[in-house]
Amino acid sequence: MTGMDRPRRLRRTPAMRRLVAETSLEPRHLILPMFVADGIGEPREISSMPGVFQHSMDSLRKAAAEAVAAGVGGLMLFGVPKPEDKDAQGSGASDPDGILNRGLSALVSEVGDSTVVMADTCLDEFTDHGHCGVLDQHGAVDNDATLARYVEMALAQAATGADLLGTSGMMDGQVGAIRAGLDAAGYTDTAILAYAAKYASAFYGPFREAVGSSLQGDRRTYQQDPANRREAIRELELDLLEGADIVMVKPAMSYLDILREVSDRSTVPVAAYQISGEYAMITAAAERGWIDRRGAILESLLGIRRAGADMVLTYWATEAAHWLS
Repeated sequence: MTGMDRPRRLRRTPAMRRLVAETSLEPRHLILPMFVADGIGEPREISSMPGVFQHSMDSLRKAAAEAVAAGVGGLMLFGVPKPEDKDAQGSGASDPDGILNRGLSALVSEVGDSTVVMADTCLDEFTDHGHCGVLDQHGAVDNDATLARYVEMALAQAATGADLLGTSGMMDGQVGAIRAGLDAAGYTDTAILAYAAKYASAFYGPFREAVGSSLQGDRRTYQQDPANRREAIRELELDLLEGADIVMVKPAMSYLDILREVSDRSTVPVAAYQISGEYAMITAAAERGWIDRRGAILESLLGIRRAGADMVLTYWATEAAHWLS
């Protein structure tokens, strides 16, 4: 046959495929979420996320140094306080001696000159009811009272030297309130990673074990409905107006259509979070020999990048970075 289009010409050899690849996946695109737990002397594996640990302060430093040596783009830290240190206001979140702020200080001291240190700026790990904000007298999350707590938390995190604050609580006006609070206190260089589209997902289950969640009920009054697309763009536009430096879509794999739309419209870099349930599914299938583990991990990350993510939060960041180097 003559005159036929033959796209296979550009797939013939590894060198040719590499030459014409439209999307790249590099260590710098990957961000490692990490957990630091109070009161433990050794790292503690999370049963629903094999290979992921709640770190002691010493193991946190070691794992961070390994990630940075592998070339990852950044580290996102979550704190796990002792159950007895939780209260209705999430006081430990803004305590300079709280586990998260001590962990952030340790990361800044250990690797702060060679990577981007990111903080989870949300109360859920620190509240005894497990919600991302403070509750009113009726048991509902009080949006505006929560904003005041977020500002206090943000100021404590900025004081540690953290580079990026991750506003994951999905409160209305959270980016603007934190930006104003940071600027008023002189932290004009501290950047905000806004969780612009964070959905109420069933795939968060393993994460709740990872942070020792005390959640009572669900978060559907503030996290987005999985049925909605336009709402994500509204949230994006509001976060951009309020001063977000980077925006995020979470989860990643079940919301690639949202990620594409956000990426097409955003005027700032876009992140996506490959969450705990996504990690657990691939891990479990690979353990049973049902899929090729390395191939599935890299394909999933490439798909998130192809959908529009400039950076991907993934628990495989260090391992994948070694493969890609």
